[in-house]
Amino acid sequence: MTAFDTSQKLTHTLWRGLGLALCGAALITLGAKLQVPFWPVPMTLHTLAVFFIAASVGPRMAAAAMASYLAMGAMGVPVFSGTPERGIGLAYMMGPTGGYLLGFLLAAPLISVLAQGRGWLGRALAMLVGLIVVYAAGLAWLANFVPASKLLATGVAPFVPGDLVKIAIASGLATGLTRLKERA
Repeated sequence: MTAFDTSQKLTHTLWRGLGLALCGAALITLGAKLQVPFWPVPMTLHTLAVFFIAASVGPRMAAAAMASYLAMGAMGVPVFSGTPERGIGLAYMMGPTGGYLLGFLLAAPLISVLAQGRGWLGRALAMLVGLIVVYAAGLAWLANFVPASKLLATGVAPFVPGDLVKIAIASGLATGLTRLKERA
């Protein structure tokens, strides 16, 4: 292999990685923008998108997709749930949901590592571990905005039913995608 071939392969790999990270960020954005009526609170598909990506790609790509999403949001691109057309960037990230966003960044590569080579149940358990990371980071930050006595009732309890449904769906989608890859 010549130096030119090596350079060309590296360039292809970098462009492919960038494309996958941006596609992942776009999917996360779509998930954040889609709201589904649910009880006790309406839910977005943000968690589903992050967890599906994390269980479907390697840990570096999962982290890159989430980091790309956060970078776009920090620059004011309206990627976050509930943001206006012109996004509000870092101000949104420093608000009550900022810890959950950090939790997604931490959970994505962890889920990816734990889900590799697993079936539906193994992926779902990996996502459950990731959800605990998201909730822990989210609650730690939310404590700056909500009294401790109301923290769990505000930051976790209303979201658990929807998040469990999203984990089941994301695990099923990731398992199906893996089967398709194996057949190809």
